[in-house]
Amino acid sequence: MKQNSGKIQAVFLYGIFLFYIYLLLCLTLFKYVSVTELFDTGRRIERGVNLYPFATIKEYLTGDANVSQTLAFHNVVGNIALFIPLGVYLQLFKKKKQIGYSILIVILASVAIEVTQYIFGLGAMDIDDILLNGFGGIIGVLLYKCISAVIPDSAKIRTVVTVCSSIAGIPVMVLAVLVAFANGH
Repeated sequence: MKQNSGKIQAVFLYGIFLFYIYLLLCLTLFKYVSVTELFDTGRRIERGVNLYPFATIKEYLTGDANVSQTLAFHNVVGNIALFIPLGVYLQLFKKKKQIGYSILIVILASVAIEVTQYIFGLGAMDIDDILLNGFGGIIGVLLYKCISAVIPDSAKIRTVVTVCSSIAGIPVMVLAVLVAFANGH
């Protein structure tokens, strides 16, 4: 019976992880255009570049950005929060739990998203997004390290991450489905 519950837990954990990856891609690459519209020649191309660290964040803090303070706050906090799970999952799924390697993967994933946004005209390529995403990944890695310091058994850590992912993931999934239906997708 215990073996079956372990398999169910694994399926659930990987299912939540795959949904997280799907959500990550929807929120970063496909927030303005669907996959089917990606190569539509009539679609509007959004392309910009910011290679100056902290320039966008500074504009948000000083109010110089042409966006509301609420949107600026959501952008900063969202970029951090969106990559926290990636840091946790990288530590959970890797056999060698090297912090530097996980942080490098988080940063490379963020760079890949930003470059893809630029290449396909899906938004601005911004170094600040990479910094904020990297910070979120670092928080996730450190969160995993804190959990593993309190709970040294890797099977129990997997259970904790599965439960926490479920508590956070299921409401997000329901919300995502409701938003998709409301938007006619």
